Amino acid sequence: MASSSIQDTAIEFLTLCASGDVRTAYERHVAAGFRHHNPHFRSDRTSLLEAMEKSAAEAPNTSFDVKQAIAAGDTVAVLSQVQRVQQGFNYAVVHILRFEDSKIAEMWDVGQEIPADSPNELGMF
Repeated sequence: MASSSIQDTAIEFLTLCASGDVRTAYERHVAAGFRHHNPHFRSDRTSLLEAMEKSAAEAPNTSFDVKQAIAAGDTVAVLSQVQRVQQGFNYAVVHILRFEDSKIAEMWDVGQEIPADSPNELGMF
């Protein structure tokens, strides 16, 4: 699979999940044996899918803005800004997705709150 293709797939997957269409995202893009490294949930496919659905239901107006995506080999890193205005949630998030046979086989995610008044004039992005 070409790098731009997995990059597009990674972005579509994350965008669908953020918009609340989690099942469609998983059906289209996630391998049956998918595993993830989010420390708050069991590492299996179903546990994260259900957690993402619950999150989408609790915050239906989540804003997901991709700032940069980098693909190398079978891996894509996506830097994005995730906002849930009603909850006061404004984070920079990096998702790292590893692909096998055109499907997401493994995922990592790390996030950092975006400070309202950072002294860094360049900002987080």
